[in-house]
Formats: sequence, C-alpha cells, structure tokens
Amino acid sequence: MEQMKEVASTPPMRRPFDPVVHDLDPNFRLTRFSDLKGLGCKISHDSLMKMLDPLKEPERSQLEQEQVHFQYVAPSPRIGIGMDSSITPIRNGGLSLVQTASCFYPIIDDPYMLGKITCSAVLSNMYAMGVTECDNMLMLLSISQKMTDKERDVVMPFIMSGFKDVAEETGTSVNGGQTIINPWMTIGGVATSICQPNEYIMPDNAMIGDVLVLTKPLGTQVAANAYQWLDVPEKWNRIKLVVGEDDIRKAYQRAMFSMARLNRTAALLMHKYNGHGATDIGGYGLLGHANKLANIQKNDVGFVIHNLPIIAKMAAVSKACGNMFGLLQGHSAETSGGLLISLPREQAAAFCKDIEKQEGYQAWIIGIVEKGNRSARIIDKPRVIEVPAKDKDGELW
Repeated sequence: MEQMKEVASTPPMRRPFDPVVHDLDPNFRLTRFSDLKGLGCKISHDSLMKMLDPLKEPERSQLEQEQVHFQYVAPSPRIGIGMDSSITPIRNGGLSLVQTASCFYPIIDDPYMLGKITCSAVLSNMYAMGVTECDNMLMLLSISQKMTDKERDVVMPFIMSGFKDVAEETGTSVNGGQTIINPWMTIGGVATSICQPNEYIMPDNAMIGDVLVLTKPLGTQVAANAYQWLDVPEKWNRIKLVVGEDDIRKAYQRAMFSMARLNRTAALLMHKYNGHGATDIGGYGLLGHANKLANIQKNDVGFVIHNLPIIAKMAAVSKACGNMFGLLQGHSAETSGGLLISLPREQAAAFCKDIEKQEGYQAWIIGIVEKGNRSARIIDKPRVIEVPAKDKDGELW
C-alpha cells in the first residue's frame, strides 16, 4: 500500500462561474438544463431492485456448492447487482475486475467543479469497496439540445477538464467514453480496476458492537438548492428568516468542495483499521444508503444512527422548508457524499483522528451496529453536529 501524505490544508473560497466573462448570457445556468434534481431523479430502491431481477444470477445448486467447497483455492466472490461496484473474477491469474458507473444531472453552475464532482462521485463507488487504485476511467456526457453551440463550446471543455484533473489526481486517466445529444444534460462516468483479493473489502461483514463512521457532512443538496433560490424571490422568502445570503454562499462553497473531495484516504484507512463494510452516500440519502448496506449483511444486525453532521445552517434551512428535503430524517439526497463505514468500536476513534491528520477534514462516529433485522434507523431526536462548529472569516472549514 502506498505511503499516504499528510495534508492539512483546506481550499479557499472559489470565485463563482461568471457567464459574462465567457461571452454568455448573464442568466446562463447549468442547472437549468435539467428539470429534476435529488430524489426527484431517482427510482425508489425497492422499485429498482424489482427491475433488476432479470439480471440476477440464479443461486448455485447443491452440487456446485460442494464442488466449490472442495477446491484447493477459494473462488473469488462475484457481486454486482444493487451494490456500489461489481466484482467479477477474470479468467486468468486469480484477479478480479472491479467496475462501477454513475451518472446524474447538473447540480451546480460551475462547469469545472461539476466535472470534478462527477469524477469524485464515480470513484466513490469504488472507494466504498476499499479499492484505492483505478486503472481506467470513461466519461459519459449528454449535451442538452437546448444549449447553443457557443454555450456548449464554452462549458464542455471546463467539465471535461475538471473530470480529467480529478482522475489524474488519483493516478489514473480518462481513455474513452460516450457523448450524445439529449433533451436534458447529464454527466457521468465509469471506473475500472483490476484487483487482487486483498485490494477490496467486501461490504457485508458488519458485526454487533461495531460503530458507524461518516467521512463527509450531510446537506449538500440543501445547500445547492438554497444557493439557486437567491435568484428566486418566492423561494428565498421561505428561508431568509433563518439564514442570511452570506451564509448560503458559504454553505454552497462548502458543499461544492465537499462533493469534489475524494474518499480515497478513507478507503485506504479502511484497510488499516479493519473496516467491515461500507457504502457511499448518494441520491438515496443517508438512511436510504444505510438501509441498503444493512440489508446485505451476513450477520443479523441493524444500524442505529444517533448523530447527523450537517453543513452549518443547512439543518435550519431544511426545517424552514417543511418536508421538502427530509434532511434530519436521512432522506435528503446527497451527491458524492462521504463513506458510511462499519468499523470495530476500538479502532473508530483512531480512524477519525488519522483521516483528519492527513486531510484536514473531520470524520464522525454517527451510530452503532446492534443485533437486528438488517435494516437501519435514525433515532427520533438525533444530535445535529454543525460543520464547521465555528465560522471563521475567509475560511470554509
């Protein structure tokens, strides 16, 4: 495993993308090239699993199981449907092909940062399996037919550059993909890694007594929406009594940089601190992904979440919007969120300390693994942890 560098710096505030500088209409917004966001563009998990039934492989027969039992070398696992990444044993050498794909609509208006966020989101599915080295990436783009040639020629190179820069940061490269015209804009990618058995961590080994650790704060979708509402008076009026414009702009920057940050260090540390399984938090929200992870466990366990680390002021914004987001209930969609990891209780604090030492960002123990029926829940009155706890002028975190 490669030596990890100690990093303790956080990004400065980023100047918002200015369409006028690039000879575009002042009202140009990337987020206006799709009509759905967050959970609105997600099929429910139960519906999705029913749709995927035809792709599932039949269970092995008793004879096949006995043959596997008497092999000299244990077969590599084969997983995929409904998981963060697929693991497919390849024909030669005892290696496995680990692959993942992800795609979503534009969630922010800065094209370069959107490219970075997309690449980070694709790789996060792989990092959730403990895979830290990516051998190849593909980029998937659909360009809205509503875009003018000028708009396309300005923003697409920024998006591609952001995606490429993050790929190169991890030591991989983008070597293909697909670009099409579509009524709405979408952006995504594919990540591939060839792994030895010790390079991935199966996600199904959570044990009673483990604790749950989250590596990024929640509230990215709330922050992104609130920022867009600055231009929509009727929506801004709903939240202006609980938050100021400067608070929203800062929350948006925090969300943007959090989404663009890689979960690679967390994946590396899962090996060091004996992680028992993980998932990355995305469009189904914290509770949706926690339930997905709990459902695949081999042991009779349940996840109970007590703490919710949330980007500062976004819990108040969510409350002011009623049931629109469901942030405190774990339903609010996230994009390129943190890893939710089941760790041995005695190693979790050291994991959190180590990741902060190396990255300069916190991770939090947010819950426990107890005896249960392979489901997850958030207690009625979870503790909200404002991130950061104190605001500093000119600094994000």
